[in-house]
Amino acid sequence: MLRRVDRVQIAVADLDAAEKITADIFGAELIRRGAVEPIRARRSTMQAGSSLIELLAPAGSGPVKDFTDRWNSGLFGVGFSVDDLDAAARHLDGQGARFERADGLLWLEPAATFGMRVVLSAHHERAPVGAIKWTYETTNVVRDWRAASDRYANLFGLDASKFVPIESKDFGYTGTLTMFDAPARLDRIEISQITDPAGAMGRFHDRRGDSLYMFFVETDDVAAIAKRIEARGGNARIWRADEAGAAEMFIHPREFMGVLVGVSRTEQAWTWSGDSDRARRAAKSRAAKLA
Repeated sequence: MLRRVDRVQIAVADLDAAEKITADIFGAELIRRGAVEPIRARRSTMQAGSSLIELLAPAGSGPVKDFTDRWNSGLFGVGFSVDDLDAAARHLDGQGARFERADGLLWLEPAATFGMRVVLSAHHERAPVGAIKWTYETTNVVRDWRAASDRYANLFGLDASKFVPIESKDFGYTGTLTMFDAPARLDRIEISQITDPAGAMGRFHDRRGDSLYMFFVETDDVAAIAKRIEARGGNARIWRADEAGAAEMFIHPREFMGVLVGVSRTEQAWTWSGDSDRARRAAKSRAAKLA
């Protein structure tokens, strides 16, 4: 049922400042400003690549104010696109999931997921803008990845045979990637269960419980994103480089409104997504063009 990671939603206190940060780092363009009643928020919708970044500020008592009162700013929710919103609504009804239909979206009740606020939208293609190609992953850190995997396969009509197991000793987690449209695209939910409580992800889960942790974007030029951060006076952490240059990096939450963001070069994420040969071929092709 799910086609793309269509948008991320970030709760902030200052929309003007948040718009500037998003434009500076990702080259995002403002599409519209308005209000969104289901979560009692003022919203600035920006496009980066072909994906949306929705910046949300409280507009009275409600979920966004509850979030900012507790955490100041951070990753509030995520949106996925579907081919047929009416069919998605019928499917959710059949799964016993409660949702509200408003603003052209389906807003799932938080109880339907594992600490991951979700909206569903009708899929349509957007011409990319800015410095990235798109958002392709959101990470849901949970206590039980198998339970979350089973739930999401049923709730979102996903083919579990396409899911890819994951494990990281560096970051202390195990889990699965719920690939929506492999091998065509990388879009997925990363479901991560803590194996190292002392690590950054483990400490995050200890504070917040099952919740959204971060999101990943894809770009043709990782180093260019790093330069954008440095131009703002920030620090960019290149995580991995190869013969084709910077391959992966992380944007620290202090640089992006309390949100951890992963950045990977085009095709690089296939390294851990079930097709490492595809990633190697892409790296060799890029290196040859740079030679």
